[in-house]
Amino acid sequence: MIAFGAALAIVMVAIVLVLLSKRQLSEKYAVMWLVIGIAAIIVTVVPGLLERITDALRVQLPSNLIFGGAIVLLVGVALHLSWELSRAEAEIRRLAEEGAINRLESEQLADRVAALERVGDRAPRSDDAHDAPGDDEGRPSSELQR
Repeated sequence: MIAFGAALAIVMVAIVLVLLSKRQLSEKYAVMWLVIGIAAIIVTVVPGLLERITDALRVQLPSNLIFGGAIVLLVGVALHLSWELSRAEAEIRRLAEEGAINRLESEQLADRVAALERVGDRAPRSDDAHDAPGDDEGRPSSELQR
């Protein structure tokens, strides 16, 4: 049974390291899982360590200590993930608001460009004078005769 616990802890540490190397697990979460895995390896490798910790903390059974520690750990993880989720939601809300403002500004700019193009289509264009007969370098023929 001790060998099974040690093997399970080693597999857990290996999985965390693989996920970390593939960048599928953040470093801040990997540290927590690595500490848990190493602690599990130490407890399974050092005989009697869990019983001594149980006696020192005045817990009746080592299994009670493991379950109590697991509950505290899971509550801590849940609290931390709730905090991370709240931060992510606030960031998503901020980005959505910025995106909406940018979209509105873009639409307003497109409307202004379209309005300027409509006005530009109605006004005589400045390059029409350059296309007149007798034109040389953009000057009317009357200026050329001087």
